[in-house]
Amino acid sequence: MKRVIVIVLDSLGIGELPDSHKYGDEGSNTLRHIAENTKGFSLPNLERLGLGCIDGVSYLSEPDNPQGAFGKSAEKSVGKDTTTGHWELSGLILTKPFPLYPNGFPKELIDEFEKKIGTRTLGNKPASGTVIIQELGDEHIKTGFPIVYTSADSVFQIAAHEQVIPIEKQYEICRTARALLQGEHGVGRVIARPFTGESGNFVRTNRRKDFSLTPPRKTVLNFLDENGFEVRGVGKIEDIFNGSGITKAVHTNGNADGIDKTIKWMNEDFEGLLFVNLVDFDMLFGHRNDVAGYAKALSDFDTRLPEIINSLKRDDILILTADHGCDPSTESTDHSREYVPVLVAGFNVNKGKNLHIRDSFSDVAKTIAEYFGIKNDLCGESFLDEIIVTK
Repeated sequence: MKRVIVIVLDSLGIGELPDSHKYGDEGSNTLRHIAENTKGFSLPNLERLGLGCIDGVSYLSEPDNPQGAFGKSAEKSVGKDTTTGHWELSGLILTKPFPLYPNGFPKELIDEFEKKIGTRTLGNKPASGTVIIQELGDEHIKTGFPIVYTSADSVFQIAAHEQVIPIEKQYEICRTARALLQGEHGVGRVIARPFTGESGNFVRTNRRKDFSLTPPRKTVLNFLDENGFEVRGVGKIEDIFNGSGITKAVHTNGNADGIDKTIKWMNEDFEGLLFVNLVDFDMLFGHRNDVAGYAKALSDFDTRLPEIINSLKRDDILILTADHGCDPSTESTDHSREYVPVLVAGFNVNKGKNLHIRDSFSDVAKTIAEYFGIKNDLCGESFLDEIIVTK
């Protein structure tokens, strides 16, 4: 019974890509800068797998006998956002970026959106989500108008107080925006950003929901599904793919809950892919420039990694990776264009194998497809023959 468990440590970049200057991300290195700014920083279980053996990660310890295969991957798609990164991990490389709105959305677009939802909106500018609810929260409560904002990513974000606009109504408004934002204005994600609290102390809730575009071509998820395998998504995976190719999904309340649900499903019998996103690294710490919080979140994950590894069955392959960077030590609060780690573990994995630098995140998808013996036209190059011990 073959299974692949892919866990995305959301935003754990490990160094600027050669084209980082095109994105204003020169010098970004999420993991290194966390390590350098955190006294006594270590990730013993990840280091045991080979995290410190990856080219360029010499600031972490390098074990004599790494327990996993290790390498790093470059992003081939244009962009550095969640959707782009996850789609590339699934075998789809984007050559045209999602649209960005550094000056807010066009008036005619907002006018049409307001007409469809039957109310005016507030904001319509790039902003930090935690800042804009403090800035416009009182006016939102007074008027009932939802807050619309964007960022350096291709996102149309809608913030509303849960006692002003009930959560299901917020989701309905987002679905309206998603239906409108197609073609030229087809942003990567429409995101519901609910919040609660009182004036001066508004806080976002965990009922965020992403409304993505459907991938324009088949991903490894679709190929697995069509060939009778399960594809289980944990966290925002279902949202990122708009449900395409997902056979079962569960949403989470933070990293700890995501790990709990991952282990629960690992302990069940099924054949296929378990695709997991742990979003706290990015959402709570990367975007908020919280180095200490990011470091603790990594340490917390590292502490629980043995539970995940001990839940592996004989023919399971565990792949730990990321979808982009989000260096919390820089002035920017946006994603950063970086390499991501690739760590592979399992009973039959070639321990100590250096996968070096992979040309594309899509190598993960190609490897998964080959492991399940599925014919496909996915992007990428499989590294299965490098990680599986020949019996």
